[in-house]
Amino acid sequence: MTSPGARTQLAAVIGDPVRHSLSPRLHNAAYGALHMDWVYVAFEVAPGSVPAAVAGARVLGLRGLSVTTPHKQAALTAADHASPLAQRLGAANTLVFDKGEVFAESTDGDGLVADLRAAGYEPSGKVAAVIGAGGAARSAIVALGAAGASRVLVVNRSIDHAVRAAELAGPVGRAAPAEAVADAAVILQATPVGLGGRGEGNELLAEVAAHLGAGQLVYDFVYHPPVTSFLAAAANSGAAVRNGLGMLVHQAALQFELFCGEPAPLAVMWAAVAAEAEGA
Repeated sequence: MTSPGARTQLAAVIGDPVRHSLSPRLHNAAYGALHMDWVYVAFEVAPGSVPAAVAGARVLGLRGLSVTTPHKQAALTAADHASPLAQRLGAANTLVFDKGEVFAESTDGDGLVADLRAAGYEPSGKVAAVIGAGGAARSAIVALGAAGASRVLVVNRSIDHAVRAAELAGPVGRAAPAEAVADAAVILQATPVGLGGRGEGNELLAEVAAHLGAGQLVYDFVYHPPVTSFLAAAANSGAAVRNGLGMLVHQAALQFELFCGEPAPLAVMWAAVAAEAEGA
């Protein structure tokens, strides 16, 4: 495709904030590699405006929406149908538009596990700890339980929220205090703290960081900036660290397949964001 035209198909990401998003780069690189007449853009949508945004996308004939913070719960509500996984999570990061209907799905958890495995960390049989109990954390909890983690520890400021979120992992899930992360092979920071450099200095993350050390992988869902203060503290403690860029790529590849019905060119998508991996 050389330029958009009257037959160009459109997909987009919605969020707040969203201008930092690498999703347009990922998807447009994939379209270009496969010579598809598609374009992917970003729309900043204010909280409370998701129903209007989805209605507009439906009327305008968009083929898909990626959904990021803080809209994943609202996206599920705005859909006509949802996968069992999205229903279980109570949130969706993907909306697929087809013949006037909107279908909600979540690719975050599968994208996370794919990236962990690509990095050489197999969750099966391991203890994993998830910090947070929101939509991103819940997707990780479900995916880790399904991947065979021996325990999934959920660390959150609200114990009640942690207990409910931990139930999503089945019998291996449990709420845990910050110090319990010392027993985990993989620690996943699944809150928005650190996104865009904002909200650093969180007390819970500082408490968790005090119990990290060598032999652990510390994974932050945030990829902008590539090294948050939490990852920096983990690295200083001797832990291996990884940011959320790989999760973004893998979940975007799954979204591409849902939107387009074609296998995603994963290597092309990785190459499109390779420069962002510095410091990961």
